[in-house]
Amino acid sequence: MSERTHTFEFDWWLLTIVMAICLVGLLEIYSSTHGSALHGMQWKQLTWIGIGFGGMLILSRVDYNAILDQSPLLYLVGLAALLLVLAVGHTRFGARRWIVVGGVVLQVSELAKLIIIIVLARYFSEVRTERLTLADLAKIGLLVGVPAGLILLQPDLGTALVLVPVAIIGAFLAGINWKHAVAVLALGALVAVVGWNGHFLKPYQKQRLATFVHPEESPRGAGYQILQSEIAVGSGGFWGKGFGKGSQNQLGFVPVRYSDFILAALAEEQGFFGVLICMLLYLALLLRLVDNAQKAKDRAGMFLVMGVAAILAFHVVVNAGMVIGYMPVTGIPLPFMSYGGSVTIFGFLALGLVMNVRTKRFVN
Repeated sequence: MSERTHTFEFDWWLLTIVMAICLVGLLEIYSSTHGSALHGMQWKQLTWIGIGFGGMLILSRVDYNAILDQSPLLYLVGLAALLLVLAVGHTRFGARRWIVVGGVVLQVSELAKLIIIIVLARYFSEVRTERLTLADLAKIGLLVGVPAGLILLQPDLGTALVLVPVAIIGAFLAGINWKHAVAVLALGALVAVVGWNGHFLKPYQKQRLATFVHPEESPRGAGYQILQSEIAVGSGGFWGKGFGKGSQNQLGFVPVRYSDFILAALAEEQGFFGVLICMLLYLALLLRLVDNAQKAKDRAGMFLVMGVAAILAFHVVVNAGMVIGYMPVTGIPLPFMSYGGSVTIFGFLALGLVMNVRTKRFVN
């Protein structure tokens, strides 16, 4: 396939939607940080977008079947990288989640998300029975559980949970017996109870999970983030206060307003209408992903694209729920909109897999 034909086969609607979301993010990052010590972060984010876009172009050129063939090696590399983080990783805010490469701080768990999509896509594509067996489910649980456990040790509960939807969507599409599904849910509930009563969660993580139901009980502690976010969202009304005019945002009351709570900053300045447009963009993004999955030439391609869709959908739902107080604060950012190098690069590399599947759909 020539370079021109390859580029022509891109999903340009998908790419346009993503770039529109990136633009909204850049504008809101600028609004949230101008006049403060964080001024200029929008240019850093633009750099990450450029790097991610380049990575997307490169990954779209490599046959995804060749990538799937290397999934065992990629899985081992991912585990080794997660172990390296725990051993010598960079520590910030009491968590060891990053490694420094050439002066650049990268979050390895974002790489793990991409690898899990690839590994599970290969596994599900090789299942030839109409229904997954218990042995299949056990293997899937092991494939996801090991990296999720290592990420949980960093500690990073949010990213560890992000891996789960890939397995759930994949199992649903591959065919899961409803009795097995009930058994898996029961096991998940048991693990959650054991994790809560054991030592899997840090005290601050338990406090966050417990406080989001009644944040007013700890307005200066664990409930502060949710309360300030809700105030910002409510004060925006339908039309918002205007770009750069949100008091909660501009005065710094909204926590991490350029990243995890960027949707709260958008809601205050652009109101319900602005958030609605933003959510419609994400809906359009997910619908385009599903459309590409349906048009994939094989099961492997379909599972790859649906794995990407599962992770992005989980990010959007949890982040939006967190901002309005319906989800605990887990540090899950909005894809392509929140500030962050690793998460932005992951998003574009994931799009690279999608474009890869799309451009190969007519290739024998």
